[in-house]
Amino acid sequence: MRPNFPIYIVSKGRWDSRLTSKALEKMGVPYYIVVEEQEASNYRAVVNPELATVLVLDTAYQRDYETCDDLGATKGKGPGPARNFAWDHAIANGHDWHWVMDDNILNFHRFQENMKTPANTPALVRAMEDFVLRYQNVAMAGPHYFKFITRKSGNIAPFTVNTRIYSCNLIRNDVPFRWRGRYNEDTILSLDMLKAGWCTVQFNAFLQDKTTTQRIKGGNTDEFYAKEGTLNKSKMLVRVHPDVSKLVWKFNRWHHHVDYRPFKYNKLIKRTDIEIPTGVNNYGMELVTLHEAVQ
Repeated sequence: MRPNFPIYIVSKGRWDSRLTSKALEKMGVPYYIVVEEQEASNYRAVVNPELATVLVLDTAYQRDYETCDDLGATKGKGPGPARNFAWDHAIANGHDWHWVMDDNILNFHRFQENMKTPANTPALVRAMEDFVLRYQNVAMAGPHYFKFITRKSGNIAPFTVNTRIYSCNLIRNDVPFRWRGRYNEDTILSLDMLKAGWCTVQFNAFLQDKTTTQRIKGGNTDEFYAKEGTLNKSKMLVRVHPDVSKLVWKFNRWHHHVDYRPFKYNKLIKRTDIEIPTGVNNYGMELVTLHEAVQ
């Protein structure tokens, strides 16, 4: 029950923690990890060579990246260049879709029967892939954040259509977009797709347990947030998509707020060339109690 499509992690300065890498290795899933040349040997020394392939980022992607500001190379350009490199790498290897993940995901969970249960299996990745392949107009999909789904939330649909997809992205390779923006590139890409009439799918039945912003060193924490906070990040989104975004102050820091209501008219369109199975398919996953697991 392995994934159909390649998985890429983009990482910088986190060969010691490599949380997503460890999570995928625990699942037994092969993956690529995209790093800068000066850090490649550090990553190769710690990953599982039977599952991980370290790819060195082509610096042309950093040089040519659209930052959506006029600061050029005066500061880091974030993970967007590495994500575009992964996208083109997947196309060059003949894939129709690809996954690209942040490097600070602790674990993956299934939300079922009002419980968030660890799911150390690639079956949940495969289930998300199979779902989006039922439709002809999904551009991007991915699991929701663990922290945003609570047992007190009431009735939660298994997925939400036409919202932002971030940190763990399943992307259709032939859509006419690329990552852009020094910050908030995930929300910018989601809005680029939605404004063009495509659909996105956020899975609530499958969750990613991602560390919160600025919690671990490396990545955007060292690149941006430890030095300048989150104001510039939020201001960029408002500048790029001002019609649906605004700046707000909450949780003692600046955030952006996006109104996704204009995209409610983007409707999922089923493919006519496939037959969708009836009944429930749990992809071999079974809910196991702690006592059963110990036994």
